[in-house]
Amino acid sequence: MRLDSIEQFALDRDALDPLAGFRDRFLVPRDGDGREWAYFCGNSLGLQPRAVRDAIAHELRCWSELAVEGHFKGDLPWMHYHEFVRDDMALVAGALPSEVVAMNSLTANLHFLMVSFYRPTKQRPAILIEAGAFPSDRYAVESQIRFHGFDPSTDLIELEADEPGGTISDAAIAAAIAQHGERLALVLMPGVQYRTGQLFDIAAITAQAQGVGAIAGFDLAHAFANAPLRLHDWGVDFAAWCHYKYGNSGPGAVAGAFVHERHAGAEFPRFAGWWGSDKDTRFRMGPHFQPTVGAEGWQLSNPPILALAPLRVSLQLFREAGMERLREKSVALTGWLAEQVESRLDDVLDIVTPREPSRRGAQLSLRVRDGRDAGRSLFDWLTARGVIGDWREPDVIRISPAPLYNRYSDVLRFLDATAAWRDARRPA
Repeated sequence: MRLDSIEQFALDRDALDPLAGFRDRFLVPRDGDGREWAYFCGNSLGLQPRAVRDAIAHELRCWSELAVEGHFKGDLPWMHYHEFVRDDMALVAGALPSEVVAMNSLTANLHFLMVSFYRPTKQRPAILIEAGAFPSDRYAVESQIRFHGFDPSTDLIELEADEPGGTISDAAIAAAIAQHGERLALVLMPGVQYRTGQLFDIAAITAQAQGVGAIAGFDLAHAFANAPLRLHDWGVDFAAWCHYKYGNSGPGAVAGAFVHERHAGAEFPRFAGWWGSDKDTRFRMGPHFQPTVGAEGWQLSNPPILALAPLRVSLQLFREAGMERLREKSVALTGWLAEQVESRLDDVLDIVTPREPSRRGAQLSLRVRDGRDAGRSLFDWLTARGVIGDWREPDVIRISPAPLYNRYSDVLRFLDATAAWRDARRPA
């Protein structure tokens, strides 16, 4: 494609985009000149839906007008508020409504779920994760191993990358699970690796882990509302995710959890709390815990209403847009970004993320060929020009076109700004 045709291509694709109207339902920050940012940081914090302000104001009005009666009265009684996000959350997760719940934060949910699903024995003490896992995941796993009296130096197995750029092949994952199978209690992998942007084959990993007698759990922080998920059909044992990234539910948003229905009636060790007790008997205030059947049985406390209101708004947008349509746009938009980087900026950038659409979501992880200092220089240049990605040590710039609100013209701004940085560095 000739460079003088790129702008017209981007404008044409934006004009034909059936999801284009969703951008207007978000608040896009602007620079000092009033120009909207080209925002590619939905993998860290999604933009605010316009309807969030009214949703929170509605609950504040209920509090002011109904006080404690707001738990039982009004159009969205607080007693049931977590149920008002359940069905749409299940739709995005590819789960049954009974298999999901909004609660706590991501790492807290991983801990609570590992209390139930990580049951190490002398013969099976080990947990398999990827090398370079998100630090919070590694901290959680290491602490769980120590808490149970085992040694992370032998019982925390970290799978090293075997592909260029730091990604992991499907064959390497399968080989590691087979190699350590007799010792594995849990395989805990991400849906999308936060630094490389690699989308893992959750269905295959689940089958492989369960095939050697291990539990299959997933951190879906970068996969939820980004990549297609069918957690129920894939047979995943448990999963947890946050909603502040692609889920657009605000900083520190309430997280989500999944427990497959086959575990619904099973006896589990668990940390129990009042809100996880059986709804039919909860208010009898009995001394003995009887869990609610399904994922809601892992709740501890009553839900934070003001924090759930943005999630309710955002998930309704995903239902309206449809995950299939969003994925179709995401594949095309990120694919075009990758094509243009390789054809126009190949002398500047290396793409870390796998080339195959089936092995990535919206995110492209990029390395500047001239090293970390040049990478920081480019990142700062982009930020100063309203092109917002994020930086992950030691040397990765993450650019994530979120299909709900990003456009081809946003991608073009990134390409043009990067080309201008390259040209500015060339000797006169």
